[in-house]
Amino acid sequence: MRTAILGFAAGAAWLQMQAALPEWPVIAAGLLLALAGCCLRRGWLRTALVLAAGLLLGFGWAAMQARAALADQLDKADEGRDITLVGTVDNLPFQFGDGVRFNFAVERVVGANVHVPARLSLAWYANRRGGMDGAGGAILQPAAAMAGFADGAAFGDMQPGERWQLAVRLQRPHGNANPYGFDYEVWLLEQGLRATGYVRPSAANRRLDSFVPGFGHVVERCRAALRDRIQRALPGKEYAGVIVALVVGDQRGIPQSDWKVFNRTGIGHLISISGLHITMVAGLFSMAVSALWRRSFFTRWQLPLILPAQKVAALTGAAVALLYVLLAGFGVPAQRTLYMLAVVAIALWLDRIACVSYVLCAALGVVILLDPWAVLWPGFWLSFGAVAVILYATVGRTVVRSTRETPLPRHRRLWEALRLGANTQYAVTAGLVPLSMLLFAQVSIVSPVANAVAIPLVSLVVTPLSLVGSVLPMPLAIPVLGLAHLMVQALAACLQWFSSLPFAVWTAPTPPFWLFCWALFGTVWMLAPRGWPVRWLGVATWIPLLAATPTHPRAGAMRVTAFDVGQGMALLIETSGHRLLYDTGPLYSDISNGGNRVILPYLSARGIPALDGMIVTHSDSDHSGGALAVLAALPVGWVLSSLPTEHAIVRAARVHRHCAAGQKWNWDGVQFEMLHPLAGSYADAALKPNARGCTVKITANGRSLLLAADIEAPQEAALLQRAGGSLGADVLLAPHHGSGTSSTPAFLLAVHPELAVFQVGYRNRYHHPKPEVYARYAALGIQRLRTDESGAVVLDFDDGVHVQPYRFAHQRYWYGK
Repeated sequence: MRTAILGFAAGAAWLQMQAALPEWPVIAAGLLLALAGCCLRRGWLRTALVLAAGLLLGFGWAAMQARAALADQLDKADEGRDITLVGTVDNLPFQFGDGVRFNFAVERVVGANVHVPARLSLAWYANRRGGMDGAGGAILQPAAAMAGFADGAAFGDMQPGERWQLAVRLQRPHGNANPYGFDYEVWLLEQGLRATGYVRPSAANRRLDSFVPGFGHVVERCRAALRDRIQRALPGKEYAGVIVALVVGDQRGIPQSDWKVFNRTGIGHLISISGLHITMVAGLFSMAVSALWRRSFFTRWQLPLILPAQKVAALTGAAVALLYVLLAGFGVPAQRTLYMLAVVAIALWLDRIACVSYVLCAALGVVILLDPWAVLWPGFWLSFGAVAVILYATVGRTVVRSTRETPLPRHRRLWEALRLGANTQYAVTAGLVPLSMLLFAQVSIVSPVANAVAIPLVSLVVTPLSLVGSVLPMPLAIPVLGLAHLMVQALAACLQWFSSLPFAVWTAPTPPFWLFCWALFGTVWMLAPRGWPVRWLGVATWIPLLAATPTHPRAGAMRVTAFDVGQGMALLIETSGHRLLYDTGPLYSDISNGGNRVILPYLSARGIPALDGMIVTHSDSDHSGGALAVLAALPVGWVLSSLPTEHAIVRAARVHRHCAAGQKWNWDGVQFEMLHPLAGSYADAALKPNARGCTVKITANGRSLLLAADIEAPQEAALLQRAGGSLGADVLLAPHHGSGTSSTPAFLLAVHPELAVFQVGYRNRYHHPKPEVYARYAALGIQRLRTDESGAVVLDFDDGVHVQPYRFAHQRYWYGK
């Protein structure tokens, strides 16, 4: 069974790496071969056949699930249309400063013959109108008034299970596509959300029913009620979001600054309904019910004669775990714990002894069966990896004392428990080093100490207090939840000190898979049982993993990464010894921008600890939106910009200078030359920010790149007049994203590029690039790439210009679906 389940999981993972789904005949043939393989039993071939059967079965099952999920699509012709829908709120809505986000289960379309997917992800903005950004989400546009909200008070109190009629605009799933970035499109696919959109101001928007009966609606309404009670008991408290996460698993109220501290100290797994918490709560209830059952609830019923206390305890633990997992939103770590406890409970009821490896594999099989996309997320690998490490490093190695021996004194039993806990923590910390480097490109050095403090405090004090406080009547809930918050506050202060230590985290580039496998082999060797020869040599396999340095072009060459940031601009230029960031992407919201959502994750995964320079071309938020996030996270040598001296980015920079035509510098044989604006233009207050966009020409090995920011026709004409003979470039970053006010024929003829890159957002509200401008490039024989279609574009300037569009090089079956 274990071999078949491991093959099943590998088959599901194999399917998620495919560029296209197999056709139904191929799926059917694979399933038939899998069933035939399961029936074969021929000596030494048995294991190989069962493994292959599991692989084919997992691949076929995941393909069937994917085909079914992708079948429910919104037609391209219906994107951006005003559609009125009737449906229910089927998850826990999340309120933020400008509105609320929620999932919507569609029941019917009103007044139009349009097919709308069954489940949608919607945003509703108060006092604002939404538009679609280039990242597949919503952007904010000021509106004159609240007009169109027929039930303004109810909007602020949207609850799960309510039936609403809403006027919406939708689009097909689309997200940023960048190396090492979050894949929003497959996340939507896994969640069953086949379109995204926003609610339009309309008199049609109204609540129809306060509650629609249904199991899922009951669960989500309970989660909402518990969250509301906690928020009312802890108004304005800094760590109320942590208490909410521990009770109902909703982590959206925890700010990114706190997550940074939790992740740097390695205790992020505790700030949710984790497997540890579920096991602890289920165990407490099991022990309580078992004790009461053995005593027949202090009656004369003699209940143990009717049903053994062990079976009652197992049933209680499984039931409590199920309830807690439902409150958690059914995340992978919670699922894994539930299924493991369920297997143990079933084994006890059937009087079977469950081998721990069978329990783990059974949980693995059920998770993949219900959610084949789980293999794509770090939580899946960390959850099962941690349990597997614990089993490998501890099971069968604990010495059991004979019952005839004198029992150990209490202090010795305490010492043995502490020693076992320390050994387990050591095994988990060491065992997850290769996986942490592969998934996050970092390892928390302070994690063992931080977990030694956080695990008992959170699991034995904070979580029980939070659970009890969330169900107590309000006058009693306030002091209990207040005490839980005080404990979290004290823990956070300790963790912030740990996080601030210079050696708190070890970072290195994300390793190639072969290097990960080599380090994993060494880790298994190192954690082998005592007596295994030279176990310490396993540490040597970590050296190339932890000592790796970022890759870079050779001397004289250059690599340029044009990020997919939606409707905005951001490029990383790398030479053999220097790195320059040209613009920083847009501002998506008060807490999200191109810097912290795209650029910093990429730099972290590459192991790039600092930037030598940054150019912020002008003040428009689609170019400068991520600058403050980057400057706060990384050392940046200097900043060139056209920003006014009082701008926040200028004040945050270590060294700042204005862009001015004539500035030149040479990095490692690569020539940089600023072509625009003129130094005297800063005295002209009437100029728009676009008119002063910093325009740079970069030349490497005789090949050149022209970065033209958002300059428009007048600036293009001025450049032709001043430097027309030196504008020629092999690659052009399309001025102003291909707007109708730029890319004049004369300018394109002077530059005469082979390739033009358009950094634009999917269905952006400006309709960039303009069709007539896009066609102008084609008419001149210029190859065109759009980041909304190709994702990030990597350009290697060496013996030629080598182009690698991310979506084409990293094709997956869900892209564009």
